[in-house]
Amino acid sequence: MTIKLYCFGESGNAYKAALALELSGLDWEPVFVDFFGGETRTPDYRANVNAMGEAPALVDGDFRISQSGAIQAYVTEKSGKFGGKSREENYDIFHWVLWDNHKFSSVIGPTRFLMNLVAPDQRPAEVIAFNQGRLKSAYQILDAHLEGRDWIVGDSITNADLSCCGYLYYPEPFGFDRAEWPHIDAWLTRLSQTPGWKAPYDLMPGNPSDRA
Repeated sequence: MTIKLYCFGESGNAYKAALALELSGLDWEPVFVDFFGGETRTPDYRANVNAMGEAPALVDGDFRISQSGAIQAYVTEKSGKFGGKSREENYDIFHWVLWDNHKFSSVIGPTRFLMNLVAPDQRPAEVIAFNQGRLKSAYQILDAHLEGRDWIVGDSITNADLSCCGYLYYPEPFGFDRAEWPHIDAWLTRLSQTPGWKAPYDLMPGNPSDRA
């Protein structure tokens, strides 16, 4: 049975789940969610896809789950890929996924949204500047951790990499310049050279140009 991932191209969190599915080799397909048209807030979506009204959401037969980290864990359970090779590595992966969700993606997502996906006269400059200050600290942490390493945890791609990379491949500006962070840049290059890797707008339906 084909796994369905309800997603849209602009979502970095959806990209984390879609990239895990694509690189896992599991049989899956993206199902476009018209997030900007309000689809996730409809009674039908909440009743039949995700009661929380969020995307991404994964449906595999009778099994349903949302939240990118949980979806990635399900992909690992089903495919045997992207987990750690020891108990310690698995906890380290969990640590980085939570760090990403709380300190990294949770700041990049709103910053990118405010800078690119709302009207120019509605962009709060002080909020954007505050978030970019927080992100600079996060970039420093990740860049320092990746010095001398190919991957965030262990010696192969894990969910730590697939979670933390989620927003960093998007072309819209949000205050991230790869050239300023050489270890992050090298890591993103390695990851994008993995067979099967695709950029967000090539992997999922939905693009800002669709609404231009």
